[in-house]
Amino acid sequence: MGEIELKLDPPQEKQKLFFKAFARYISYGGARAGGKSWAMRTKMALLCAYYPGLQCLLLRRTFAELQENHVKPLLRMLKGVAKYNTQHKVFRFPNGSELKLGYCDREEDVLQYQGQAYDVIGMEEATLFTEYQFNCLRESLRSSGLVKVPFQPRMYLTMNPGGVGHAWVKRLFVDRNYREKERAEDYVFIPAQVYDNKIFMKNDPEYVSQLESLPEKRKRAMLYGDWDAFEGAYFEEFKLRPDPKACQEAGITPEEALATHKFTHVIKPFDIPHNWKIYRSFDWGYARPYSVEYFALSPDDTAFMIAEIYGWNGIPNEGARETNKEICERIVNFERTHPYLSGKKIRGVADPSCWTGHGGVSFADEAEKHSIWFEPGDNDRIPGWMQVRDRLWMDSNGRAKLYFFETCKAIIRCMPLMIYDKHHVEDLDSSLEDHALDSLRYFCQMHKIPPREHKKETIYMSDPLNQFTEERGGYFGG
Repeated sequence: MGEIELKLDPPQEKQKLFFKAFARYISYGGARAGGKSWAMRTKMALLCAYYPGLQCLLLRRTFAELQENHVKPLLRMLKGVAKYNTQHKVFRFPNGSELKLGYCDREEDVLQYQGQAYDVIGMEEATLFTEYQFNCLRESLRSSGLVKVPFQPRMYLTMNPGGVGHAWVKRLFVDRNYREKERAEDYVFIPAQVYDNKIFMKNDPEYVSQLESLPEKRKRAMLYGDWDAFEGAYFEEFKLRPDPKACQEAGITPEEALATHKFTHVIKPFDIPHNWKIYRSFDWGYARPYSVEYFALSPDDTAFMIAEIYGWNGIPNEGARETNKEICERIVNFERTHPYLSGKKIRGVADPSCWTGHGGVSFADEAEKHSIWFEPGDNDRIPGWMQVRDRLWMDSNGRAKLYFFETCKAIIRCMPLMIYDKHHVEDLDSSLEDHALDSLRYFCQMHKIPPREHKKETIYMSDPLNQFTEERGGYFGG
């Protein structure tokens, strides 16, 4: 059998790094227009041409995206090289290699690939896939037994910040925060921005200008690949650390801001004054996590989350599967020994479903047996989220009405990952790990504050005639 010849445009420097990278999981991109899709389909085609018998799977989230981003370009790229079967959506190469194209529009769509073996799997826009889908696909990443030469199975991923999979992608490839039996050497991330794509910058400079003119937060994510700022974040007010720009404008260092509780919501623990009131909030869970949160309320109604119990098994959105009795015993022991809580009178609020026993003993009944007192929380979601936002909002001095001790790991991990629901646009996506947020919402609804004035900068998404800029003396500038 003769060699397969592919005629391709030369890759950019970052794309070369992607092509040469060797690990089990190789990711590329992190910002708009870094040449991700071209790099992905070209790498898959090169692998199929080079390794006889290779079995590859290339996925997008929806069929429409798959058709536009890969089927049509691959038909042009592989014309005269590989035959495309429209019914099965697979390119067949003369050396026996196959490149199958698929999509996972719904969570359960990924199950169609279970039981199959692929030497290579490509996930385009990986942050649009859930962690469940990623894990299911990893089960199919194994030797097909059809490759004619030795080959190590691997997965290629491209992505931008944001989306339902933001958390797991960020953890593995950006933060490099690994769990037991996960090996750092298995994960490679090659960041790429539009500035790395010289051909694109030359061919479409207007798009580059559009990215540069985006609102600050979206620009940080889409232009610079900032994984701490992404479009669609539900609690965009939340600051994990002091904002450098705000600190500079205020004439203080980030360290000074942290010490004085300015321009950040996550702070170092301090001794709670004896006259501050203590609250407990609770969101129940069994197969999913439960969350117990403790708050100290200052005389000026500023709330500090000072401690938490998070009932999970260490895997995001998986519960500890503890019985009501076990949860209550854990709460009692925690409050008896914690320096902020021991001997304190604590007022509690809980998920209203805790009073539903379904013919048995409810959680509220079990809690009462352990002398743990709760009152039913207000479960009106949208007003509750507005209360959370009102507390998170910072005034002109950089001060909020809600802070979190840095020891409260679960709420700090989960809050930045919340995104808007696709169908209920004012609500957050409840399919995410939102349990700590629900517990927080019950507390905020229990101790409401009046709406605080939010002053936001007016942003003009498109101003081709410079009508609104101060320099040109436009309608709103002169």
